[in-house]
Amino acid sequence: MILIFKHLFYRNYVGLSLWPFIILKDDALKKDEVLINHEKIHLRQQSELLILPFYLFYILEWLIRTILYLDSYRAYQNISFEREAYANEKNPKYLAGRKPFSFLDYLVR
Repeated sequence: MILIFKHLFYRNYVGLSLWPFIILKDDALKKDEVLINHEKIHLRQQSELLILPFYLFYILEWLIRTILYLDSYRAYQNISFEREAYANEKNPKYLAGRKPFSFLDYLVR
């Protein structure tokens, strides 16, 4: 289910996934297939980690990477969940063939 909340987002962020929703900044973004696929990849990650552990792992990885890089945006870009989603967001067939826990392949790259 896709929801629109225009005032929820900071800077260039336009979408996020909070199980079971995809939340977008603007109604027109519903047509952005790459963005929607990116967020669907996150929904799959969330479901396979039983939701709450996903958020805990996401925040922990972001905190560790923020300390390592001394840059919170670079840390965000290098979170394993984000790496997987960005690497595969342009492939509309990715989720059909995705193996469980594929984000682990992006953990130490």
